[in-house]
Amino acid sequence: MTANKTDYHNPVMLNECIQGLNIDPEGVYVDVTFGGGGHSREIFKHLSEKGRLLVFDQDPDAAANAWSAPNFTFIPANFEFLANHLRLNGIKQVDGILADLGVSSHQFDEESRGFSIRTDAPLDMRMNQRGAVSAETIVNEYDEQALIDLLRKYGELPNARRIAGEILRARSSRKIKTTGQLMEALAGCAPKFKDHKFFAQVFQAIRIEVNREMEALEKFLEQTAEVIRPGGRLVVMSYHSLEDRLVKNYMKRGSLDGEISKDFFGNVLKPFTEINRHPIVPTELELEKNTRSRSAKLRIAERNG
Repeated sequence: MTANKTDYHNPVMLNECIQGLNIDPEGVYVDVTFGGGGHSREIFKHLSEKGRLLVFDQDPDAAANAWSAPNFTFIPANFEFLANHLRLNGIKQVDGILADLGVSSHQFDEESRGFSIRTDAPLDMRMNQRGAVSAETIVNEYDEQALIDLLRKYGELPNARRIAGEILRARSSRKIKTTGQLMEALAGCAPKFKDHKFFAQVFQAIRIEVNREMEALEKFLEQTAEVIRPGGRLVVMSYHSLEDRLVKNYMKRGSLDGEISKDFFGNVLKPFTEINRHPIVPTELELEKNTRSRSAKLRIAERNG
């Protein structure tokens, strides 16, 4: 294994994730959000030569953090294609899956990617740089109702209609090409003393739409029951309420919408049982060291037999 690029991403709740996976040294594990490889490297340390680790990441930058080993496989794809790629690699079932749903520090800090509100950068926000739709596409080409819908749904912004209206007004005179131009156009919509949170919500909404994040998460979760063997673990870390709600519903009730299905005897039909009834959150020490962990919620579930 080569040296890790420590500036790429500081893995959040590393020990808690590893404990949650309950690793069998000879088992097969998947990290579907490889990023800088911090979580993956720790998983790999716990595996023997008979164990195997497969990792997913659609961001081409993440490939530079992979290493060479007979029992390590880097898959340059979105985790929504989990089952297909596992089959292509000769894997039917695995012993554990880890998903860290956060945007990596590298993606936030790389100015050209346009994820951050701290710098004036091109409106991009694509996790997969080969993707056809960028933030610039959405901001300049979506009609008013489509903008309202995504701002309400993904940004949970109560003044979505006003925000959409300001975007339309701004782009009518010139194309909005940078994050700074977008923030300038929406300056009048930002609540006093809460402008940072406001712009973070706007950027989150656009980023989720660009990357189809909720759709991909739904597809991923629905495949986990198929690919995780009985007794195997699903470990998912989310960073906003939309993601956490889906994960919670699926682990607790066996459905994405929270609806409960029961068998003839009244038993709840669900593929997983929660290990922790309430989400695990970062310790005060971790919050001091890594402020980006502040909104993280970790949920762990075991595949029913």
